[in-house]
Formats: sequence, C-alpha cells, structure tokens
Amino acid sequence: MQKLTAAILIIVLAVPALVAAPSLLPRKSPDFTISEPSGKTTSLSALKGRVVVMEFFFVQSEHCTRVMKILNKLNEEMAPRGFQALGVVFDPPRSPNSHGNLIGPAVDNFKITFPIGFSSKADIDSYLGRQPKEVLNIPQIIVIDRAGMIRAASGAAGGDPRLEDEPSLHAMIDGLLNESVSVGTLRK
Repeated sequence: MQKLTAAILIIVLAVPALVAAPSLLPRKSPDFTISEPSGKTTSLSALKGRVVVMEFFFVQSEHCTRVMKILNKLNEEMAPRGFQALGVVFDPPRSPNSHGNLIGPAVDNFKITFPIGFSSKADIDSYLGRQPKEVLNIPQIIVIDRAGMIRAASGAAGGDPRLEDEPSLHAMIDGLLNESVSVGTLRK
C-alpha cells in the first residue's frame, strides 16, 4: 500500500510540472529578425554556424541591463570562437511606444559591442510561443546552438535562471562552442 501511495504521489507531483513546462528543449529555433536603429537588420538565419544568445529586454530595467553587460563581456571574449550575442528591445506593457528610440543611448552608455534592435511585443510573443495571458518575465534569454536548436531559455515558467549568471552562461556557451556540428545540421 505504501508503494502504491508513493507512486501516486510521484505522479501527482510530476504532472503539474509537465503541464507548466515550456516546450521541450532542444527544439528548432524559428527565424527572427531584429531591426537596429541604423536601419540594419540581423536575422538568426544569417548566423548559421554560430552559437547565439538572444536577450529580450526592457532598456529601463536594471536587471535587464545587468544581463546585457554580461552578454557584452562574453561577446567580446568569445566572438572570435563563433559566439554572437543579440539584444532585442521591446516596450513594457501599458507604456508609450518608444519605437526603439532608447537603444542608441543605451548602446553608447554601456558601450555595447553586439547588435541590439527593436521588435514588437507581438513578434516576440510569436517567436517565444507565448500565450496571451502568460506573463513574460524579463529578461528572456534564449541560447541557440550552431545547428539552430534552442538549447536553453530563461524568463518563462520552467526557464533556466542560470542563464542570468555569468559563470554558468559562460560555461554553457563554451560547451556549445566546443561541440562539433555536421554541415547537414546547420540552420537553413
């Protein structure tokens, strides 16, 4: 009887975790394009063969800018090995549309060395597969391997908080940069 009760308890505790978990990882990353204030666009498909960490964030958030500084440091250190950081700014709910006007001053102030662009909340929700009533925690960080597979994500229910920790993120990126990828598995 105790074994049956223990088995039922395990199932009862496991089911909510499965229901609340985001899509299983790894999964193929949809293409996504950011538009920089200069008019230049950067799409994920153009970064095939690189390890990409994309941060969706609010410029006015201290928490988001802390992660942006981490990505800047990692980008400077690891870009020669095939790493690419990307930043995607969007406006907080119930705020006036900034059209990305805060990006230039933020890039200058923090001396950002990687592409940061602006996107609509709807495009971001579509990329992340976010449901209308689901809360979007920020920053939302997506880690994509050389083959175009999302390997880790933060910010959502079940997301990985280690992605906001510099040593953990560094170790993850380093591991992905050291993985070998066959030409047939690269993003198309």
